[in-house]
Amino acid sequence: MHVEGDALQTAVLRDGCLDEFFMERSGGGSLVGNVYKGRVVNVLPGMEAAFVDIGLGKNAFLYIDDMLHPHADKQPKQKPAVAEIARPGQELVVQVVKDPLGGKGARVTTHFNLAGRWLVYMPSAGYVGISKRIDSEAERERLRLLGEQLRLEDEGIIMRTAAEGEGEESLDGDVGKLRELWRAVEGRAAEVKAPALLHCEAGLMHRVVRDSLMLDIDELWIDSPSRFDEASKLLSDMTPKLKERLRLYESEGRGGLFQSFGVSAQIEEAFSKRIPMNNGGYLIWEETEALTVIDVNTGKYTGTNNLEDTVFRTNLEAAALIARLLRVRDVGGIIIIDFIDMQQEDSKSKILTKMIDEVRRDGTKCTIVGWTKLGLMELTRKKARENAISQMGEVCKTCGQSS
Repeated sequence: MHVEGDALQTAVLRDGCLDEFFMERSGGGSLVGNVYKGRVVNVLPGMEAAFVDIGLGKNAFLYIDDMLHPHADKQPKQKPAVAEIARPGQELVVQVVKDPLGGKGARVTTHFNLAGRWLVYMPSAGYVGISKRIDSEAERERLRLLGEQLRLEDEGIIMRTAAEGEGEESLDGDVGKLRELWRAVEGRAAEVKAPALLHCEAGLMHRVVRDSLMLDIDELWIDSPSRFDEASKLLSDMTPKLKERLRLYESEGRGGLFQSFGVSAQIEEAFSKRIPMNNGGYLIWEETEALTVIDVNTGKYTGTNNLEDTVFRTNLEAAALIARLLRVRDVGGIIIIDFIDMQQEDSKSKILTKMIDEVRRDGTKCTIVGWTKLGLMELTRKKARENAISQMGEVCKTCGQSS
């Protein structure tokens, strides 16, 4: 973690390779997870949605699906008209699921969830879910049974990947803290007038410690004494086992933290328009407001005497690189990949399988739609927050990109 002025930058390295990158400025962090008491401003039957004033510059957008019961089995068979559920002037509690981006206001929901270290607490979902990244069926069943024991009445629980192998005491402690927090939110909602902030989601430091630090981490380096103390307290509370792996980086005579670990050069390369591959090929990366387009090229790579094999190997490396860069750049929305044309259906099938396997490591929901009729690969990735580069507000000294 690197602190520069009012910005906290976090880079996750796996085997020395940049795997994720986050940035947040003090006072300018994400609103995702915040809970507000809002007031319905107007209802849009044609869009099956309502605009809600939550006290920000732009009204928030609330879809009808986000007003119905969070458990699909408990929703009405016939979806009601939005005017039957929401009316102008109505006060309701909502949670931000997507930051205001561009000219759009925040997207909100009434499907509340509060994230803990091991699990996600949902006050009224009425079911237990298990992270798809937990593969063991025996462990999934153990966690499901534990979740059923821990939840009360209509509560819902999602066991996070970090819950794998954790005991009942840890999980019960998480549920207790989150249940208490939700009751405090309800209490405040009953006392204040809309619009009002009821709960503020944790900042980047807290989220990184809570969401990204697993027991397989070797070291956590921070170059700010005050941030080091903050992380130390968070680890003591959430994951004491990891506290001994926390390190304070002192730059005197060694250069900056990101320079020392080779992060700066990797960020510059990752956010470039032309991104080289190890085999001599390269990607051309274009991002627009509507979608991201990635073009794969063989470049200097000539491979063997077999053209199909050369193309396949280039595409195979590109698939792994693209999946990683989607995390690093935190790309959201529609993504189109123009892989080099392959003649054999078996080759195309293997590239599709490779992409599916690679995006499974992504903490953000990423859906592989498949090959289009034009031979392009289409996928979508959930976008909730502004990515690191767009928050900089000026040309980045490291990568040359601007917001």
